[in-house]
Parts: sequence; C-alpha cells; structure tokens
Amino acid sequence: MKIIVINGPNLQLLGSRKPEIYGSETLESIQKHLEAVAKELKVDIGFFQSNSEGEIVDLVGSSQKDGVTGIVINPAAYTHTSVAIHDALESAGTPAIEVHISNIYKREEFRRKSLTASACVGQIAGLGTDGYEWALRALVNHLKKQK
Repeated sequence: MKIIVINGPNLQLLGSRKPEIYGSETLESIQKHLEAVAKELKVDIGFFQSNSEGEIVDLVGSSQKDGVTGIVINPAAYTHTSVAIHDALESAGTPAIEVHISNIYKREEFRRKSLTASACVGQIAGLGTDGYEWALRALVNHLKKQK
C-alpha cells in the first residue's frame, strides 16, 4: 500500500499559527509521527503540502496513475471552497479520508460546510493532530477490506 498525506494552505505554519486552535505541533513533527505509524502498519507513505489549489488537484488527479492506493487529506481552507478538489477526489478512484485538526463544526459558520468530504470515504475532525494517525489507520483498514 502506498498512502499520500496531502496538506492544504497555511498548514506549513502549524506550531506557530493559532496554537489555541491548532496546537503547537509542527507539520514536520506530524510527518515524523506518521512515518513511524506507517512503518508499524507496513505501508509506504508520502507527504505533500501546498498553498496552491491547482497543485493539490493535479496530485490527487494523478494519484492512481502514480500507484497511490489511498489519500489522507487536510484540504484546510479549501475544504469550504474547492469544488475542484472535490471533483478530483471523486474522479481519481483513490479512496481518501479527510482530516481536520479542529472541530470544523464548532467554528465559524462558513467552516461548518465541507465541499470535499462527500468525495471521501470518511472524515475525522476535532481530535487535534492525533486525527492524522486515526485517519491513516482507518484508511489502511478500509483498503485491507477492499482486497
């Protein structure tokens, strides 16, 4: 299994951006933790972060061709605005789980709607950075059941 973890805009600022909402963990520390979990689960894992919607769409769209069997995605602000990422996820044929560090349903009204979640097999929100691990574990379980 080959899993890609995709992070959207401003997530490179984790650790310093609004720690009261997103915590103090950095994207690099999340990556290191997920690499250890992936090793335990015996899956290959890759990481990608972009502030560009088009780059995320391109990566999702080429995922199956690139041998990616699953996607963990935190679309960040694009969650609430990107029909393009939704359509890429829906069309790619690669199962995805959406993850959010904060509980988007307890935040501002505009953050309570995910345009991308309906193109994913599931969503994890509000568990802090631990949500990435649970998304990875859930995705691997989902992929094993599909075999």
